[in-house]
Amino acid sequence: MGTSGIIRAVALGLIFQGDRVFVSEGYDPYKERTFHRALGGGIELGETSLEALQREFQEEIQAELTNIQYLGCIENIFAYGGAPFHEMVQLYRADFVDPRFYQLEELVFADGLVENITARWFERDRFLSGELWLVPEPCLNYL
Repeated sequence: MGTSGIIRAVALGLIFQGDRVFVSEGYDPYKERTFHRALGGGIELGETSLEALQREFQEEIQAELTNIQYLGCIENIFAYGGAPFHEMVQLYRADFVDPRFYQLEELVFADGLVENITARWFERDRFLSGELWLVPEPCLNYL
């Protein structure tokens, strides 16, 4: 997720197929709640948010992106595991180049901090109805 005490710049990508969105699943043991989040990660010094988005998808799930569109910036102040975090999220919409990603039941990967992260397709309505929790919550505006 990040380091407590600093504001972290991240790039996240929402990927849609029809009424579904591809997101990772996590669990906050402090809140005892499962959450979902678009894939992506930290922006490194000297790279643009677009470059970071492409690099993170390549590193984490070996996926190339196309039709990338900038959606907006979300300031995300939250607690995870009882610790405070602050992110500036550059949010994008994109498509997978490889059509096989659209057939996946689930994909398990590591992001350098956390092992065994699971990503899968979920119906958008499950987030919009509040059944499932999407973070940062302003991402709901882009579903």
